[in-house]
Amino acid sequence: MTRILTHRDLIEVLDPRGCLEALREGFRRVDAAAIPGQRVRTDLPFDGTATALIPGLLPGIDAYTVKVNAKFPGAGPALRGVICLHSGRDGELLALVDSATITAWRTGLGAALGTHLLAAPDPHGAAALGIIGAGAQAELTVRGLREMRRWGELIVHDTDPQRAAEFAARHHGTTADSAAEVASRAQILLLATWSRQPLLGLADIRPGRHLTALGADEPGKQELTSELLEAALLTVDDRHLAATTGALANAGLPADAADATLSEILRQRHPGRTHPDQITVYAPVGLPWQDLALTWTAHGEAERRGLGTTVDLLA
Repeated sequence: MTRILTHRDLIEVLDPRGCLEALREGFRRVDAAAIPGQRVRTDLPFDGTATALIPGLLPGIDAYTVKVNAKFPGAGPALRGVICLHSGRDGELLALVDSATITAWRTGLGAALGTHLLAAPDPHGAAALGIIGAGAQAELTVRGLREMRRWGELIVHDTDPQRAAEFAARHHGTTADSAAEVASRAQILLLATWSRQPLLGLADIRPGRHLTALGADEPGKQELTSELLEAALLTVDDRHLAATTGALANAGLPADAADATLSEILRQRHPGRTHPDQITVYAPVGLPWQDLALTWTAHGEAERRGLGTTVDLLA
């Protein structure tokens, strides 16, 4: 039997703290995976792109995922698709899962984890948090960060002023008129946009700032200039993918421009931030194993609670 899990089902079974732990443990273990994940993307004769992430694998989980997404920037929602969860024993299709929800959760919470690990320690919770792009991924990043640290002022900018105002109201923040204004006021910055032109350069960023940039996840998208990326302590989730489809590729930089991966930092193979005046950047692409980590968690809880709809696709 195949369990179908909708957005509503996933919201019922997922919780930020448990998902953060699943992602943290995945970053520690992923280098032992026998087969690296692949990201395949193609243009379409429509106003969108098709992306597939295969296979989602992690040591210790006897299953794998295949994710297929449609990205249509002018649609609402802009991302739709499905994640197939297969048994590693016989290929049985265990679940069909809404990919938009899993993608938002694993991207946003993974961003929260990277932000927390790289931003300067803030024991008094006084640093301002800046949001550039007030969509679903930013929402989950804020929820995840709240599990790990406090902050002072929250400042939000979006190309849609109404969306920025609603985001700020939900999180007791204020709005800004531009990305540069956010950078001038915040010590920790999250960018989660569709931008194809750099929004911030080195001149916009003061010493000691941290930036997490989520937008450069496919060719042509760029949020930060190459000058800023080269000047910062730059961390990615995967060097090869970052240099072929992510922030490095879109800024014209090679794989070795990345100083570390988040896995290396969590496994203490790289120290991460070593000085309070360092500028740090986390620029992930998003990896197939992250889909597995959260889909496996959601499927197990849905099985335990009997949530979702079960069908026999072979009947």
